[in-house]
Amino acid sequence: MQLPKGKSNCITDVIGVQVGHVTLYEKLNEQDTVCTGVTAILPHKGNIFSNKIRAASSVINGYGKTAGLVQVEELGLIESPIMLTNTLSVGTVWQGTLQHMLNENKEIGDSTSSLNIVVGECNDSYLNSIRLQSVKPEHAIQAIESATSNPVEEGAVGAGKGMVCFGYKGGIGTASRLVDTYTVGCLVLSNFGKRDDALFADFGSSVKLDTPDGSIMMVIATDAPLYDRQLKRLAKRCAAGLGRTGSHIDNGSGDIAIAFSTANTYNHNATVQLESMSFLRDDHPIMNKLFQAVIEVTEEAVISSLKNADTTDGRNGRVVEKAPLGL
Repeated sequence: MQLPKGKSNCITDVIGVQVGHVTLYEKLNEQDTVCTGVTAILPHKGNIFSNKIRAASSVINGYGKTAGLVQVEELGLIESPIMLTNTLSVGTVWQGTLQHMLNENKEIGDSTSSLNIVVGECNDSYLNSIRLQSVKPEHAIQAIESATSNPVEEGAVGAGKGMVCFGYKGGIGTASRLVDTYTVGCLVLSNFGKRDDALFADFGSSVKLDTPDGSIMMVIATDAPLYDRQLKRLAKRCAAGLGRTGSHIDNGSGDIAIAFSTANTYNHNATVQLESMSFLRDDHPIMNKLFQAVIEVTEEAVISSLKNADTTDGRNGRVVEKAPLGL
């Protein structure tokens, strides 16, 4: 039996989580089209550096160019917005996010430690003239500053503007589930799979796209009190949800999940020697429900990214059609 959906069926149903997009789209000439963007996920409405969140990641297939996951794995904390963009723009989005964080936290690099910024990516070069490097640092700042807790705009927006999923238009998708008193939300950047994969067989289209294996970024948010090892267990379950959609997790696909909890934030300025927190027991039945929720929201977020994306024209006259899902 499927778990109940959250109020808006999106990641911002987890109280405090905010999402912002900057979408870039311009046909420059017959060959070049800017078709890309940036998406920012803010785990809570406060200062993320001062009040870090418990987090973990799972690299299902490592054909990706993310930034910041090494420290997340080591310390189990995230201290910046989680940023999504195209493959060749990880550096510029990192730079813009850094500038935002330096402006917000005058002590970084001065009276306190440095900063770990998390950026994930997918390759949108089938539609986007990616060599033009159209994403600039200011676009990352705009995405962060525009973030709200409203229902998330989905489809060909933000980082998802140029993405292709199962040979149809992919991009941003989101979903949520309720588990007792807790909420689990997911946001994906979908850009993977071939048109003849299991769930999305060829619907009679004569257009065959020669797209690369692609990638997907999956971000799980919850208000359940979990610490980093438990969050890694949640992140691993994204693979099951991804598999339900028909993904083969191909050789050239970067399939990466990040999971965080908004409970039990970690105060950067605390000076106490001992830290204490309450967390769910691993063997309590609610953990299985949380695992189920992750699988359901991951699958639905991928479907939602397809359902909400419109047919998009890109570089070199390429057109990627809206998936004929009938949903």
